[in-house]
Amino acid sequence: MQYSASNLAVLRGTVTGEPSARELAGGSLVVHFSVATRLGSDASVSVPVAWHDPSPSGRNAVAAEREVVVVGTVRRRFFRSGGATQSRTEVVADRVVPAGRTKTVRSLLGSVAAQLGVGDV
Repeated sequence: MQYSASNLAVLRGTVTGEPSARELAGGSLVVHFSVATRLGSDASVSVPVAWHDPSPSGRNAVAAEREVVVVGTVRRRFFRSGGATQSRTEVVADRVVPAGRTKTVRSLLGSVAAQLGVGDV
C-alpha cells in the first residue's frame, strides 16, 4: 500500500463496542468500529474507522476492548438519511493489527516511514 504524507492516519487504541459488518450493494464488505485513543493522561477521543474487505483473520482481530494499531487515510463522506444530507469523517483503514503483535506493528510502521521518506521508526 502506498501512503501519502498529505493524508495518513495512524491510530493506536482500544476498540470500543462491537464492530458492525455490512455488505455493500457492489458485494464488498465494510466493517465499522471505533478506536478510543488517549490524549494526554486523562482525555481520550473516539475515532470512527471503516475497513473495507478485511480478511477473516483480520476481522477476528477487531473485537471490543482489544488494543489495535490502524493505518489508513482520513475521509469525509456524504450520505442521505431521513431526507437530509449528512456527513461523517472517518479513518479508512488499510491495515489493522493487534497492538500486542509487536514485530508486526514495527514492520508496518517501518514500511509507512520508509514510504514517507522518514527512515527507521
